[in-house]
Amino acid sequence: MSTAVAENEQRIGIRQGDVILVKCYKPTVIPNKLSHLTLAEGEVTGHAHRMSGGVCTLYGESDDQPKYLLVEEESTLTHEEHGEHVVDTGWYDVIKQREYEPNGWRNVAD
Repeated sequence: MSTAVAENEQRIGIRQGDVILVKCYKPTVIPNKLSHLTLAEGEVTGHAHRMSGGVCTLYGESDDQPKYLLVEEESTLTHEEHGEHVVDTGWYDVIKQREYEPNGWRNVAD
């Protein structure tokens, strides 16, 4: 299942710490609607990347699985230690940044 935007279209990315939002097509299979708008919890500080204002919905199976964000009315991505980002309408892949270390890949701790 690929939701990536076609190669000839510009991919729009918003990065805030270890979370990246990449604009995409509507997923062919939409996971469960989540009851919260927390994109990622901060493992080190306890702070969280959250959506606020506007109208948006977060979809995913669990916190460890891929997530999709549907923004129906301009919203704001917030975090206590990072600047706010205005997020335009559309579908987004919610990507948790990873890094390689000798023992394998791991999520970046924010």
